[in-house]
Amino acid sequence: MGRQKASGSRSGIVVAILQRHPNANWTCHVIVIEYSLALPTELPLNVQQPIVLDSGAAIAVRPGEQTEIELKLLAPQGILAKLREMPVIVQHERNRGVIRRLETVYYDTPERALFQHGMSLRVRRSGKHFVQTLKLLPGTGRPLARRQWETPVDGMTPDLARLPTADIGDPVTTLAPDALVPAFATKVRRHARQLDLPDASIEIVFDEGTIQAGTRQQVLSEIELELKSGNAGVLFDLGTQLLDVAPLQVGTQSKAERGYMLAFDVVQPAAKAEPVSITVEHAVDDVIALLVGSCWHHLLNNHAVAKEGSDPEGVHQMRVALRRLRTICALFRREIPSASFEAINSEARWLMQRLGQSRDWDVFSTTIVSRLAAATPEVDLGGLREAVERRRKSSYGALEAVLADPRCSRFLLSLAHWVERRGWRNEIDSDALAVLSQPMPTLADKILARLHRKALKRGAQFRRLDSAAQHDLRIDLKKLRYAAEFFLPLYAGHAPAKRYVVRLARLQKSLGRACDIANGRRLLGSIGQDDRAALHLAVGTVTGWQARDQIAVAKTLRKRWRRFKATPAFWGR
Repeated sequence: MGRQKASGSRSGIVVAILQRHPNANWTCHVIVIEYSLALPTELPLNVQQPIVLDSGAAIAVRPGEQTEIELKLLAPQGILAKLREMPVIVQHERNRGVIRRLETVYYDTPERALFQHGMSLRVRRSGKHFVQTLKLLPGTGRPLARRQWETPVDGMTPDLARLPTADIGDPVTTLAPDALVPAFATKVRRHARQLDLPDASIEIVFDEGTIQAGTRQQVLSEIELELKSGNAGVLFDLGTQLLDVAPLQVGTQSKAERGYMLAFDVVQPAAKAEPVSITVEHAVDDVIALLVGSCWHHLLNNHAVAKEGSDPEGVHQMRVALRRLRTICALFRREIPSASFEAINSEARWLMQRLGQSRDWDVFSTTIVSRLAAATPEVDLGGLREAVERRRKSSYGALEAVLADPRCSRFLLSLAHWVERRGWRNEIDSDALAVLSQPMPTLADKILARLHRKALKRGAQFRRLDSAAQHDLRIDLKKLRYAAEFFLPLYAGHAPAKRYVVRLARLQKSLGRACDIANGRRLLGSIGQDDRAALHLAVGTVTGWQARDQIAVAKTLRKRWRRFKATPAFWGR
């Protein structure tokens, strides 16, 4: 058994493994694992990582560009004073900070041209000073980072001529000076302090006030942690400590986004997972960070949509993100047996289960009932629709409480912290550390081959599988599909790769329809307890419709299973 010693630095981990041979000589093997100081979606190869300025990528500040990197936490009213006196803040503050009263007006064209281009423009008064700020929405893979430009102005009216319009681009370059009108405003009492922590300098801001749009008003009570320099992981460390004292929620919308929602009833759309840029040169350690970071971004991008409940796709996309995250934990924990994989997987499973009821009622309402209503207009489905919608709204009420639960916020912060600190490196032996330093393709071949064999074994007697066995097969195929999609960039030159993924996706979709039918029966059972005759007729109609669907799905399933079995593997070539 060899001995190992690990040392850490701001740029990486060096692990020295001492191995004793039979001739009593010692050999020293050195493994270097580079730190990536961010939640990345792209990692530069063979270059030292610069200071981290966001949770999406490690970027260097370009001359003339201002980038705001902040973590927002929503707080109950009346709790900020208590949080300002937390020991971690008092011990690291430079001074007692500055209190300002800020009046801000946000501007746009009557057609909301800036909003349509992902921009917000504001003029803020602080004392006798006026500053205009133009911000962009977070870029792909950078949910905490916003590019911005600030310039002084003479009053509360914006002056676009003072902005670097050539750098910003349309529509700012083409707007006439009188094209802008006030859209909404904020009034905020801000208490800002500078904190000097061991690995970073952070400005912590406590905001209390209101957003105002005509006669509408919304209360503001939030904390912003802005990274001034150093490691972004400190944002999540401090956020978690604040959560120990008060039931805070991770805020995923800026004041501008909330203002547009208040003023114009803007509905935030759900977002699908962003592509992950994996290459054959990336080490396993970096690939884990890329994949988990992508899941974190996916969750954040849909958190507010799911909580609002206006678009069923928000809950669906959160479940997809959690399913992808759990798959990542399952893919890597065999070769890298870190206990942190199971800890993350456990919390992801908890949140996914809490989202499940809302998703089930969404699917039942938007697919089964809606399709049946279009196909059988002569059947009165009014009572069924009412019963389904009542249960769907009830499930969303319970879901809103779950997403507001500190446990959910703690999970989101701990997930970000896990990626930023590369927590899977903890408490693993030298063999696992060596795996982390290897290029990804070899391990990808091994993972895909293992999952493929497992799926074929699970479906060996496909015609005889009952609904429970089909569900188990569907779970295995989902893991295989996600793994294939994760690693697809490694096989970009292999023509069979895309065909394999397409056939796998079609098979999984058919199994999903079979699962929806089984879930539909369960949900119908809860509705059927109502004694109304018209409702019983509607339930009977749905039951018959699903029986017909089940026959068609079974036929499609058998055909797609045969095609999938006949599809050659694209890895290991």
